[in-house]
Amino acid sequence: MRKALRWLLALAVFIGTLSTAGAATAAQSGPTDIKDRLLAVPGVSLIQEKPYPGYRYFVLNYTQPIDHRHPDRGTFQQRITVLHKDTSRPTVFYTGGYNVSTTPSRREPTQIVDGNQVSLEYRFFTPSRPDPADWSKLDIRQAAGDQHRVFEALKPIYGGRWIATGGSKGGMTATYYERFYPRDMDGVVAYVAPNDVVNSEDSAYDRFFAGVGTKECRDRLNAVQREALVRREPLEKRYARYAADNGYTFDTIGGLDKAYEAVVLDYVWGFWQYSLLQDCDTVPAHAATASDDEIWNSVDTISGFSAYTDQGLEPYTPYYYQAGTQLGAPTIHFPHIERKLIRYGYQPPRDFVPRSIPMRFQPQAMRDVDTWVRHHATHMLFVYGQNDPWGSERFRLGAGARDSYVFTAPGMNHGANVAGLVPDQKALATARILQWAGVSSADVAKAEPLAAFDAKLDVRDPEREPALRP
Repeated sequence: MRKALRWLLALAVFIGTLSTAGAATAAQSGPTDIKDRLLAVPGVSLIQEKPYPGYRYFVLNYTQPIDHRHPDRGTFQQRITVLHKDTSRPTVFYTGGYNVSTTPSRREPTQIVDGNQVSLEYRFFTPSRPDPADWSKLDIRQAAGDQHRVFEALKPIYGGRWIATGGSKGGMTATYYERFYPRDMDGVVAYVAPNDVVNSEDSAYDRFFAGVGTKECRDRLNAVQREALVRREPLEKRYARYAADNGYTFDTIGGLDKAYEAVVLDYVWGFWQYSLLQDCDTVPAHAATASDDEIWNSVDTISGFSAYTDQGLEPYTPYYYQAGTQLGAPTIHFPHIERKLIRYGYQPPRDFVPRSIPMRFQPQAMRDVDTWVRHHATHMLFVYGQNDPWGSERFRLGAGARDSYVFTAPGMNHGANVAGLVPDQKALATARILQWAGVSSADVAKAEPLAAFDAKLDVRDPEREPALRP
């Protein structure tokens, strides 16, 4: 009996050895180069690889279902990029909420944790658009489903901690992703993320513009904006020539006159979104006596006369669709301008989307996210700029939030970041990001970025979009 037991034990050990050897052989036979590992993921295909010192950088396509609720009803190709450092490092999951850049770049949390970065193009921004496009499948939950599937696909490769981030609409996107998939990420860093909970109540913006900066600067900007409407006739003739020379049309918005007013009414907002108080010196000091060229050039530089042409609107149709169906959009008033000079006021997103695309606003969408953040936010950091109009309606934390923070960078605009916070908040924010990323306690204690600043790789300017697009 003992011999039989010894024999069975020996046989079990032998079989176990064979099994272990087989597994090791299988592991060794699998891909080891990071490009091969990425391309071995079902649904991933290579668009191109670009070199960058110290990294591998890939532009990829990933097959996504058009409808995550019904994945059998068709797919589309969604662009992602991977800035690869090392699979042992933390990974930052970034989205700007619009198109993805195919130029290597590193967001602030990626520099802080010295990690990898996966960047995702938002669904319905070309080329990541289903064909034909069923616009009802463009909503915040479907977009969160895109991120969840990418995370699940890449987590076996990048097995360390993950942090979601994004700026402006990307900060909103990171927040929505956390709301719908709170177990995916180990932390969230949302920059300058608007939070329009009640779309019809926008008085916070009016209060912002009544007090931002200095009275001298506000008066300069208001005077130029008003003067552009006073000189509507001659400047619209110039606008018509400008449009003809560039092949611009105005079918979506409904005419040159509506487009001209939309550009002019964006002027003050656009200044504070992208400029600093010190830039007031670039604004004409005496609008009433300024030349037409000075008024035109100032408005064009800040607002951009191409913004509301068909050609300027078309790339942002997905954003305006979402603003008019779920995200909401601001409406502000202009007490410094006589009512007779304003014909349309701030136009709704419906005016910027082709009429062939149906839209219906869902007021519960933002209320749901806001309630969730107030009661359930965990490991979330929101960063705003003091002089950024988009921060007038922001995310706020309630009693249910845990290890979460809302900080404001003094004097900063839509490009506000952790580096621009006051020293104690900067140290705290940096330490929390490092802690969430799972780096060593010694590095957390230092509360400093782990990677040196790279002027080409580290983008610090606000992501420039025309005014009134977050």
